[in-house]
Amino acid sequence: MKKIELEIIALSHSVAQNQSYAVILGELNSPRRLPVVIGMVEAQAIAMAIDDMPRQRPMTHDLIANICHEFGIDLREVIISKLLEGVFHATLICNRNGEEIEIDSRTSDALALAVRFRCPIYTYEHILEQAGIVLGDTNTAEQKPEREKIVSGKEQTDLSRRTLEELSTLLQEAITKEDYERAARLRDEINKRK
Repeated sequence: MKKIELEIIALSHSVAQNQSYAVILGELNSPRRLPVVIGMVEAQAIAMAIDDMPRQRPMTHDLIANICHEFGIDLREVIISKLLEGVFHATLICNRNGEEIEIDSRTSDALALAVRFRCPIYTYEHILEQAGIVLGDTNTAEQKPEREKIVSGKEQTDLSRRTLEELSTLLQEAITKEDYERAARLRDEINKRK
């Protein structure tokens, strides 16, 4: 399978899930985005590495990176390799003394390590088709009337009452506003009906 390279575009707080964050991965030179919900600790680990913030003591992901460096293990790439029941799975592709080693990982941990090793992040087309969102044309979205805002506590019920056309309109609005977390929920509801 052909790998598609991604880059970390944004990290935002999740309104719908308490103490969760969304890391937004973007396909290089493309409007396609892959939002991944992660925990607070992993979000902090990613943000600190991206911003190169000094730390008094190594965090868990720093410790893992230090151990890898000491034992001559190089993280070459991260692949978001599966999407099972709405959960992303990742594979770490490592190299030690010329031998390639694949290690199963939570996607959030894999991303935190990818930032530390400055290695590429990849996924496959079928995962982007299932879980990705595409940034739309902002001009057409601005011309549409503003829809009622869905509140997070009732969102799933409200979404189930919407027509596919309404969901598609809301999805484009969420993408235009770069509310990728909401866009992911809307995309999931649309995919459930197909």
